[in-house]
Amino acid sequence: MQPFAERAAVAGVGMTALSRESGRTELELAVEACRAACADAGIAACDVDGLLSYHLNDSVPVVQVARALGIERLGWHNDIAGGGTQAASILGDAAMLIDAGIARNIVIYRALNGRSGKRMNTVSTGPQERLTYGLAGPIPLFALAATRYLHDTGLTAEHLHAVVAQSRRNAEANPRAMRRSPLALDDYLARPYVCTPLRTVDCCQETDGACALVVSGVLGGPRVRAVVRGGGPGCSSMDRAADVTAIFSSYVAPMLWKASGMRPSDVDVMLPYDAYSWLVPRQLEDFGLVERADLGAYLLERRHAGVNPHGGLLSEGYVHGLNNVAQAVRELRAGREVALVTGFGGSFGSAALLVR
Repeated sequence: MQPFAERAAVAGVGMTALSRESGRTELELAVEACRAACADAGIAACDVDGLLSYHLNDSVPVVQVARALGIERLGWHNDIAGGGTQAASILGDAAMLIDAGIARNIVIYRALNGRSGKRMNTVSTGPQERLTYGLAGPIPLFALAATRYLHDTGLTAEHLHAVVAQSRRNAEANPRAMRRSPLALDDYLARPYVCTPLRTVDCCQETDGACALVVSGVLGGPRVRAVVRGGGPGCSSMDRAADVTAIFSSYVAPMLWKASGMRPSDVDVMLPYDAYSWLVPRQLEDFGLVERADLGAYLLERRHAGVNPHGGLLSEGYVHGLNNVAQAVRELRAGREVALVTGFGGSFGSAALLVR
């Protein structure tokens, strides 16, 4: 067990509306989400003594958010450089600060104009991948890995459709979700490719919005059981990879079960970082929830209906994964016992277990 196991709780969640053009600054979005999270936790801004965020130079610094919230004496604060890898592990940063007695109530936020401002699909894959493989951005990089994964597993476009269509179905009852219309197989197959085998609907949305959490050592709520972070050679470093399909979960899953003292069978709701449709079966497999040989039938029979019950990044919206963590809290409040959330950055990433 990790020293901070179950010593910190997610006491509040807050989100703005999600859109393709917010017409607002990242500061305005961040402040709204943070205030909503504090209100949900039942605390005032003056009760916050820690502030954390992660971004890729596309957001607003924590000191500006603290000033706008009226936090006059700010304790531990940090702007963490990074993207989706941080979505789960930032919970660990907060839990460790609370366990060490450095903070009592920490606000975590992610705010971005990811559609009307700086767009994720323009992020560089790095000089090695550009020079070696001619990949100009994240979609070609992960499409190459997806091609190999589909070949190795025998999964087809029909299975990817099952992932996307189910996320749409899950999002139907979610008023925050940006994609809620059903998606038939013929409609899916008619969608244009961005980079084979990934069609437009296989890729997560580009979204304007913000999400915030209050992590506390003195308030109640779903508790942080375990958090892990790591990675290795794989689809983010193809020149060094024995297996280009190896995403972060192939490395961190064993770490998570060891750190938590739990098993895959303990999880009753999974909220994986679904930036691309093929990442869902890969994570189900890596975390031991489904055997590789069973993946095809599992998807076609929609036994993954409980995965990302809000629609995930594919259908609710893209707040760099923090909105999936917020949904995990909602699920636990509603009666679920154990939630698994993840943060994806190719071969590198994070995972966390939250318990009721």
